[in-house]
Amino acid sequence: MDDIVLAAMAKWPNVPDCYGWLSLDARGNWRMRDERAQALNLPGDVIRNPTLQSFINRNYLCDDNGNWFFQNGPQKVYVDLAATPYIAQILPDQTWRLHTGQIMPPATRVWMLDDGNIACHADQYLCQLDDRDIGLFLDTLKENQQTLAEERLLEFMEASTESTSQFKITARIAGREIVLQQTDLTSLLNEVGYCQQPR
Repeated sequence: MDDIVLAAMAKWPNVPDCYGWLSLDARGNWRMRDERAQALNLPGDVIRNPTLQSFINRNYLCDDNGNWFFQNGPQKVYVDLAATPYIAQILPDQTWRLHTGQIMPPATRVWMLDDGNIACHADQYLCQLDDRDIGLFLDTLKENQQTLAEERLLEFMEASTESTSQFKITARIAGREIVLQQTDLTSLLNEVGYCQQPR
């Protein structure tokens, strides 16, 4: 957290929290949601100013209840999540970069969600892959050390979560082979204790 933010928190400790005004979309864009956007349930305007983006990224945290927020000086601005708390992109060297600019640590778990999106857990980071990179991810899938056949991928996607243990599909993430699991976003967020819409 920035020193200027810590100083503001100490100077004004009782500033009310803010809800509904900031969101993170499924492509890693911060969005400002004014009263009209909130009333009409619109995604809001993408924040394009690089200085503001960087400031939000550096001061983006999670509270003890699994609610994500941006510490804006003395005020907590809670974030509505379109997906997971982090969104990742695949770099040319196959590492994953989070929307905050950090390189994701070694992955420990990876899931295909019921809507076809990909989620990954690494250290304290839970991220969803930017949908524009799903093709790159699918190219890494293997079963029994062989490139995964498209028919097998479709069978995996159609299988129930309980029956996917019959598949031994692995994904390659930053040089590591990780077994691909299946879940849905709500179940995944509940498992790790994160909230999509703090209020």
